[in-house]
Amino acid sequence: MIQLSDHFNYKRLLRFTAPSIVMLIFTSIYGVVDGFFVSNFVGKTAFTAVNFIMPILMILGCVGFMFGTGGGALIAITMGTGHKEKADQLFSMLIYVSIACGIVLTGLGLLFLRLLLSLLGAEGQMLEDCITYGRIILPAVCAYILQYEFQCLFATAEKPKLGLYVTVAAGLTNAVLDALFIIVFHWGLQGAAAATAVGQCVGGLLPILYFARPNTSLLRLTRAKFDGSALLKVCINGSSELMSNISTSIVSMLYNIQLLHYAGEDGVAAYGVLMYVNMIFLAAFIGFSVGASPVISYHSGARNYDELKGLLKKSFIIIGAFALLMFLAAQMLAKPLSLMFVGYDSSLLRMTLRGFFIFAFSFLFAGFAIFSSSFFTALGDGLTSALISFLRTLFFQVFAVLLLPLILGLDGIWISIAVAEVAAVIVSLLFLAGKRKKYHY
Repeated sequence: MIQLSDHFNYKRLLRFTAPSIVMLIFTSIYGVVDGFFVSNFVGKTAFTAVNFIMPILMILGCVGFMFGTGGGALIAITMGTGHKEKADQLFSMLIYVSIACGIVLTGLGLLFLRLLLSLLGAEGQMLEDCITYGRIILPAVCAYILQYEFQCLFATAEKPKLGLYVTVAAGLTNAVLDALFIIVFHWGLQGAAAATAVGQCVGGLLPILYFARPNTSLLRLTRAKFDGSALLKVCINGSSELMSNISTSIVSMLYNIQLLHYAGEDGVAAYGVLMYVNMIFLAAFIGFSVGASPVISYHSGARNYDELKGLLKKSFIIIGAFALLMFLAAQMLAKPLSLMFVGYDSSLLRMTLRGFFIFAFSFLFAGFAIFSSSFFTALGDGLTSALISFLRTLFFQVFAVLLLPLILGLDGIWISIAVAEVAAVIVSLLFLAGKRKKYHY
């Protein structure tokens, strides 16, 4: 079994991070399942509605990423200094706080859903479809938060494979129920929402059963006192991932607004297809970063600086290889994937293909900034991590998507993400160069 304290060569690093990579890719794939079934068996307006409301739901769930990444780093650093009991207490407190947050966010979501959707520009049947989908899936937000959180914490507990198995179980549940509810029972959009909600419950609640009992991982749920100071550290350290997910969702809303203006509902539908592919491809980068983070945190806490230098170098080389493969795959798969989602509408298909070929260039750069932000989170430098995430996912993208369409029209929207990713890589490299003496990597 690979341990956090081991020396990591390329093979061992890939073996340790592979479950997290596959886990997040699989999560993204089963997140796409709703879109496939809704688009092909319910209709284009319902498909547009799912894509329109999804950024709002992602904002609610991203609290889990904040607690998972920020908490995972603090827990791993604590274990690296030899305080096992304290690590269990931190882990337990985070789970209990996450449950409380989920309950509060569910209530707020149900209360303000219609108002928020209307302010974003949804109207008519698309608005009603958004509300139908949201009201069914919002009660599962608590499980959704825990699912994202455990995806990070399984690696910290030295059980990344178990996290993968739970994610596969959740994904298969969602896929099977989508087919059953939509095709067999003809429940339409309600069936898609119900299938997703049940899948999230599987992914979020099964890990609680595991960690609540005696187990072979490094962590276990115990009684825990509220530690405001530790929670603040977790929130600050994980703020980059929270910022990244919130910013991504906000930017997605802005893209939807711009696309409604430049291309109507077809533009939102085409963007939805690109986002599904984007979710899957970026999940590989995020999964690698999530898997490598506890290793980086442990060796930072143990002051193994030579190992830290090696981890940074090896990680960048692995990400570079991933980036090239993803770009080539995106170019080759553009047509078959577009046909799978929108092949029933020729004009929508043409728009999607055009966007696909331009959008694919972002995959050459995205992974480097994603890992750089995660690297600083793992070192406990949440401020630097948050700044990289803020610039990458919000500032650069908002600037690009507002300016470039004025010059290039619809193509300006598709190219905006690639431009933002290039700018984010430049900023990341500057921070890595500037902080190398402080953290000895």
